[in-house]
Amino acid sequence: MKPARGIRLKRIWEKVGTPSANRKGWLALTGGVMILLLVAISCGTVNRAVVQLPNVPGASYVGSEQCDMCHDDIYKDFVTADHARLMAQGTNALDAGCESCHGPCSTHAESGGDVKPPYTFTSGRAETSSYGARLAIERARSEETVCYQCHGDVRAQFQLPFHHPVPEGHMTCTDCHNPHKGSIFLGGGTSQLSENEMCLRCHPAERGPFVFEHEAMREGCVTCHNPHGSINAKLLKVRDANLCLRCHFQQVSNGQILIGGSVHESPSINRLGEGTCWTAGCHEGVHGSQVSPSLRF
Repeated sequence: MKPARGIRLKRIWEKVGTPSANRKGWLALTGGVMILLLVAISCGTVNRAVVQLPNVPGASYVGSEQCDMCHDDIYKDFVTADHARLMAQGTNALDAGCESCHGPCSTHAESGGDVKPPYTFTSGRAETSSYGARLAIERARSEETVCYQCHGDVRAQFQLPFHHPVPEGHMTCTDCHNPHKGSIFLGGGTSQLSENEMCLRCHPAERGPFVFEHEAMREGCVTCHNPHGSINAKLLKVRDANLCLRCHFQQVSNGQILIGGSVHESPSINRLGEGTCWTAGCHEGVHGSQVSPSLRF
């Protein structure tokens, strides 16, 4: 016959003792409990949706499989998309991958496509009246509005003084990012070199080939540029020579400052005070040069 619960607890208490009487035992017991809690937390998983699906009067969610009936060319590729991984899992979760951006599509499906999804997309700012005021009802949902629901940090970057012209309507998020297929970067793949291909579609002058290339191009454009927005001109991460000094080691020797083994600052030389590395007339070919290993034009 098992002893009563109170008796079992009393025996454990007597064995471990009070904190003051058996400090080592209590420390070991506390440590064991903490380890068990850490193991439980690290092995546990959270099953939740990453977006809150909007409610639209008169429409309900039907699931992405309904989209496959008419949009099979998009649906078959969507399983490879980075965004497909964001769909909620579980027995009670709805496969609303398409509808998480396009809204509940029951009326769209029932009408055979005659009724548009609740959210169709356009680029740029919302329409305005002749007085410049926003319309009470927008005819289309801005692409960026959908993206900003999950990417609030990117929305903030587009408010910085220098940014790609997405808020002005001259570009859209899908010019650089593919929400329906494969990697979210149109260049493909996950390496920064592939991201370069995305940038070079609009900036071909920086592609080269160059006789003397800037090694930073191998690391990717985002090594020096913030792609969405920056407080610095040309979307640079740092506004002055400190951008270059993030990679090019600065050495102080005998009262001189050497960069790349060349004297840039001494009692008789003041190259660092003449401006940034690329505006002082020294290293203008920041992406590459055909004539100089020092990236001169």
